[in-house]
Amino acid sequence: MHKEKFKRIIFIITTALFWFSLYTYVPIFPGYIEDSGVSHSMIGIIIGSYGFTQMLIRIPLGIASDRLNRRKLFIILGIIFSLFSALGLWIFDSAWSMLIFRGLAGVAASSWVTFSVLFSSYYDGEATKATGYIMAANNIGQVLAMFAGSSIAQVSGDKSSFLLAAISAVIAFAFAMLISENKSIDKKPISFIELISVVKSGDIILLSVLAIFTQFVSYATVYGFTPIVAESLGANSSQLGLLSTLSILPGIPAGILSGSVFAKKFGEKKTLYIGYIILALSCLVIPFVKSYPILVVTQIIGGFGKGVQIPLLMGLCIKNVSESKRGSAMGFFQAIYGLGMSAGPVVVGLISDMASLNAGFLVTALISVIAALLVKLFVKDRIENEITHS
Repeated sequence: MHKEKFKRIIFIITTALFWFSLYTYVPIFPGYIEDSGVSHSMIGIIIGSYGFTQMLIRIPLGIASDRLNRRKLFIILGIIFSLFSALGLWIFDSAWSMLIFRGLAGVAASSWVTFSVLFSSYYDGEATKATGYIMAANNIGQVLAMFAGSSIAQVSGDKSSFLLAAISAVIAFAFAMLISENKSIDKKPISFIELISVVKSGDIILLSVLAIFTQFVSYATVYGFTPIVAESLGANSSQLGLLSTLSILPGIPAGILSGSVFAKKFGEKKTLYIGYIILALSCLVIPFVKSYPILVVTQIIGGFGKGVQIPLLMGLCIKNVSESKRGSAMGFFQAIYGLGMSAGPVVVGLISDMASLNAGFLVTALISVIAALLVKLFVKDRIENEITHS
């Protein structure tokens, strides 16, 4: 029992440090890019590169991890890419270098496939519970990163947040070496035909589409243009960090409770529906906000709505998939939602240049409403029943 607890703790610490290394500079990054003199469209492309590379890499990475029956190797590689990304952003400051090295951060984040699959193997038959815990570690890492990164940027300049990210990656690497690989999963290499069958099982396509909408909104707002709105309201680097931190913080309890409490009490369908409605409302009011404190309130509310969605969608997508093929299933799911991470900031950036930034936020609210309608119309009660009563 103590050995099981120790390996879970090591894994959670590694996870938190890994995401810390990817998010220390996120609050100041949109403004940092804007200061280089580029358009909102280019800001969107640079921010979107993080999701674009994940969209390309996550499926083959998931298949490779299943074929090799090794997850730890890919976790370590992900941390190394995070280190290279942070160092590149620290050393170079042109728009093209930011595009390349933020895209490299997306390569690093692609290893999240193996993080989530390996950790879920520590919890036999409790996939949604495991994903709730690891998403909490994910969110804790992000929250601490954005608070610390923006604080150090306020004191030592924006570039110091990139250096902090690199240091965190080095520490994460040291902890990752202590992670326990789960070799008990039978090695059954997956073919393309089997991948198609896995994708068809458990409504993975529907769940992936819903995740696209969640990530579209998140990367267009919290990780994209909401900090620019905050700057227009007079926020400094520390306040940008506080804004981002408070937008993620509600996701920690929401992530833990979504699969273990909310889903059992209300059902997955209703929990997802309410989450998207909350997210839609938080986006809808942004164009009408005239003060920084009110903007913070909108982000706290939206953060809770988003926080209940992704852990639940992740758990559902692998719930009815065999252990040996979960890497492939999760790879598909996370690659597909990478489309939202990439498209969100690009689309809102284009709308901002053609119309206004406020129009972009109204589009994100509409996207959230569409997602809520998809849940209402197409998420089947049988998914709810299979998970709730298992």
